[in-house]
Parts: sequence; structure tokens; C-alpha cells
Amino acid sequence: MLILLDEVVRTDYGQFTLRQGADGFDGDADRLFAGQTNGWVGAAVPGVVHAVLARRSGGSAVSIELHQDEPDLDEAEDVVEVSLEVSEGALSWETWAGESSGTLDVPSGTYRVRVSASGRDAGQAREFADGIVDWYTVQLWHAPPADDRIVRVGSQDAAYWHAERGGRRGA
Repeated sequence: MLILLDEVVRTDYGQFTLRQGADGFDGDADRLFAGQTNGWVGAAVPGVVHAVLARRSGGSAVSIELHQDEPDLDEAEDVVEVSLEVSEGALSWETWAGESSGTLDVPSGTYRVRVSASGRDAGQAREFADGIVDWYTVQLWHAPPADDRIVRVGSQDAAYWHAERGGRRGA
């Protein structure tokens, strides 16, 4: 495993995006979640994975890991998987309004992306708390493209987003 990012990221509106090229979040969340079953990790636009973090603003702990093979599931409360195609050129990450951003050294190919979260309910309820209250791990590994998948739902916040935006398969 290679750790590509491990830091506290500053967000606004809880938006965290991995993107290939210039396309990213343009304010139209529906297009990012079109046809998906989950509601907090949008990957319907090629080259983009857009996660809605529970903490609307402030800092959330985010780590991004590159794996050779599918990693074991961790004990996180909430887990979603999506697919991402990475072509030549850098994969970047950013939060809305540019509070935090950077580039990731990810070879080209098709990846499965697992986003695991703990503390989503605390993140939603304690937006202005001191310290970190929500944690996210993004794991990437080579795999054929597949539909998004809800692996685990343990927080009320994730359940809310799945009900609010999810279930749009074929939308």
C-alpha cells in the first residue's frame, strides 16, 4: 500500500473531489449522482469522484491509499464503492472553493474506489467543534468498471444522503 494523502482537509459545504482534468463540481450535483444507488459518493461523470463529507465546514481527516489488490474492509461505519477511470496526466483532489487541494501520483487505468467514513453523525452535528470529529479513507486499486455499491451504512447522515440522492439508477 502507498499512502498518497494523509491530512486534515478544510472544506466548505463538505465537498471533496478527486478529478482527472478540468471537470469537477460545477454546482450540478444531480449529474454526479445520476444513475447511482448511493448518495454521498458521486462517480457518474467520467474522471470524477465527488464525496459529500458530513462536516459542512472546518477540517476532516482524509487519507488516500493506493493498493495493489482489493484491501480488506475496515471497521468504518459507512462504506461506499465506485469506479474511476484515470488516463494519462495527474489525478488531483480539491475541496469546494479551494480551501485544500493537491495532486496524486496515480498510474493510468481503471480503479475501484472505496470511501470509508467514521464519525459522519458527529461531523454533521458538530460542524464548529474544535478538533477532528469525522474521518475518511479513500482506497484505490485496479479493477474492472462496476456499478456503485453501498457496502455499509452505520450513520444517520449516510442514510440521509442515500435516501436523498441515492436510488437514481437509470435516472
